[in-house]
Amino acid sequence: MRTLDGRYELEQRIGIGGMSEVWRAHDVVLDRPVAVKVMSPEDLGTETSVERIRAEARSAARLVHPNVASVHDFGTAATLPGRRSAYIVMELAEGETLASHLRDGPLDWRIAVRVCAEISAALAAAHAHGIVHRDVKPANVVLTPAGVKVLDFGIATPAGAPDRTPDGMVVGTPAYLAPEQLDRRPATPAADMYALGVLLYYCLTGRLPYPAGSTTQLLGMRRRQAPEPLPEVPGLPAEVAELCWRCLDDDPEKRPSSLVAALLLAEVVDARVYVPMANAVPRPRQPVVSPWTEQAAAEATQAAALEWDTVAER
Repeated sequence: MRTLDGRYELEQRIGIGGMSEVWRAHDVVLDRPVAVKVMSPEDLGTETSVERIRAEARSAARLVHPNVASVHDFGTAATLPGRRSAYIVMELAEGETLASHLRDGPLDWRIAVRVCAEISAALAAAHAHGIVHRDVKPANVVLTPAGVKVLDFGIATPAGAPDRTPDGMVVGTPAYLAPEQLDRRPATPAADMYALGVLLYYCLTGRLPYPAGSTTQLLGMRRRQAPEPLPEVPGLPAEVAELCWRCLDDDPEKRPSSLVAALLLAEVVDARVYVPMANAVPRPRQPVVSPWTEQAAAEATQAAALEWDTVAER
């Protein structure tokens, strides 16, 4: 069993991607299960890479929301002789990924809407902090007994930040990338909303809004034609279908915000979601005065008046 920094015992690999592995691990200091995302050593060729990952971990750690898997720690450790890997320690979300559920076909529309309402609420919390997820997809959503958990803010970026990935490389999963991401434009919250539209479409129909047999065909088709309209789903309210279509608009300005999507979807299925509230200007109000203070002041005033009357009589 490998242990990182003498604290995190890696027990079982639960996920693997092009740039990282995710392990179920045990935090021996706090005696709790955690998830540890270990970055590939090849991605740490410069100090800048480590700082970039550290900055991403710090951004994600600022998010405190019931539908976001929390980030606990960051570090680097020797994983191969002479090689060090950065790692991010996260909350271990117990449950199955949305991708696993969708292998059996589309979800009941009520479940699909509730799941996407909670995903939207998680994105609204991130967007309120100026953070764009950039990789919203079924594999990054876990359905737990307590509700949805959105994972992997590991490639999150500040909204509007330029794309610093090498030429020819696109960050994210092609099927869920917004058109502006394909053109390497800075990611904004609207890019996450495009991905949410694809995700909602997939949950309702069991397929992507683009018929393609490969990533190459998919990317070519994405640049040539609009997504297919959402087919009729029995019982699905019209406002949900309209929201899905608006999310898939090529124009980022025409997509709904994550806050609007969360509230609309939650209302359709009478669900409760936690969304950030706008900073309201506090209304001026009179300071609260204890009634005991008022009574004491009245008694003191009355006593002073009686004393003054007594002095005047003398």
